[in-house]
Amino acid sequence: MSATIPAEKEITLEDMVLRYGAIVMQNPLSKKDFTELAERYPDLLMEREKNGITTIMSPVKRGSGKRESGLNGFLFMWNHQHRLGEAHGPSTGFELPDGSFKQPDAAWISNDRIAASKESGEEAFVNIVPDFVAEIRSGSDPLKKLQRKMTDTWIANGVRLAWLIDPYDEKAYIYRPGEAVRIVAGFSGKTLPGEDILPGFELPLEEMMRGK
Repeated sequence: MSATIPAEKEITLEDMVLRYGAIVMQNPLSKKDFTELAERYPDLLMEREKNGITTIMSPVKRGSGKRESGLNGFLFMWNHQHRLGEAHGPSTGFELPDGSFKQPDAAWISNDRIAASKESGEEAFVNIVPDFVAEIRSGSDPLKKLQRKMTDTWIANGVRLAWLIDPYDEKAYIYRPGEAVRIVAGFSGKTLPGEDILPGFELPLEEMMRGK
């Protein structure tokens, strides 16, 4: 009697991302196709450029996850205290006016923008441009690519304040529409203020340092 050899386990999209890292899909996806893919794989982080090119991102490593969690914790507590809008973490998907679909590490939407929107409800992706976003560089992120994302995607689509935090060079880049990029160098003892967009909010940059 011959033994039955089990068929090899089917390799899923999740398996491929875990095994090989971020995947850039070669063929552009329409908005409809992207939405269907995101709904089929709800646990994966995906971003779509305005030209339809889609990237399926790999899970973050320990240090990046800790820094993302810290940033969102500070933002959540500030928003919980002041009740001026909605705070969102890195799993929230934003449909932007230029047709791109992005998932920032942290985002905040003011009550004014929520009231003025035609947002379709809690079971839809967010189609309101956030007032504030923050991105934290991970070890695999090219800095120049993230810098282009801040200007060409977030600021170009109407974000009023954007932070790019680089824990590897200990620099924070501050973006606002119509203004030159401001840079805070060195994190020890310094904070990033929310200015007039997030009044009273301050992020201790020491919490974004590597090894903290």
